[in-house]
Amino acid sequence: MSVEQKRRALITGASSGIGKATALAFAKAGINVALVSRDHDKLTAVCEAVQSTGVETKAYSVDLACVSQVKEKIQAILLDFGEVDILVNNAGIGYTGNLCETPLSDWQQVIDLNLTSVFQCITAVLPTMRDRGTGTIINVSSVAAKKAFPNWGAYNVSKAGLIALSQTLSQEERAHGIRVTAICPGAVNTELWDTQTVKANFDRSKMLTPEIVAQSIVHTALLPQQAVIEELTLMPTAGAL
Repeated sequence: MSVEQKRRALITGASSGIGKATALAFAKAGINVALVSRDHDKLTAVCEAVQSTGVETKAYSVDLACVSQVKEKIQAILLDFGEVDILVNNAGIGYTGNLCETPLSDWQQVIDLNLTSVFQCITAVLPTMRDRGTGTIINVSSVAAKKAFPNWGAYNVSKAGLIALSQTLSQEERAHGIRVTAICPGAVNTELWDTQTVKANFDRSKMLTPEIVAQSIVHTALLPQQAVIEELTLMPTAGAL
């Protein structure tokens, strides 16, 4: 495959965790990557690591929480970087709290970033994927979408919505040659557990690593065009922690 024919991917939440690991795994597979995150400094470091593998990559600082601007900013990335064959919607926020005590502003923040921004990213890339009759969209959901955990209400709902979005999109777009996958990992050892919105104490040594999840994402993306993994649940062997 020539350089001009290399596949191109766009990854959100690419500055750390699953997004960073996926960017590096795609690069090793010879896939050019556009990296999206709001953390400019971390994103720049990932971009340099990806560039060292020899693939084309660019970093784009975008705050996906500003959902009204997301579609326009992703479209601008496509104009600058080129049309993408693979979209990995990975950016998200963890949140713990009893539903009864969850402020509306917190609820909206979780839904905006974990679900609505994904919808906006998808609608930005769909027209060019449809024009070419091919494309793969991989949405990083969670096992929490399939089995609700107490005190994770807003997060559970946002990730369950992401599965419904994936299933609907799959049915609507398969006639256009577009494949859609929802990946549902169990606990993954990422910086999510260190954020202010998550108060939980688990044995992180028993969690999945970002690299394991990235391996599954790359496998999904590189399947022959006539095959699709519609939904994949990936758990630590220790089970739900």
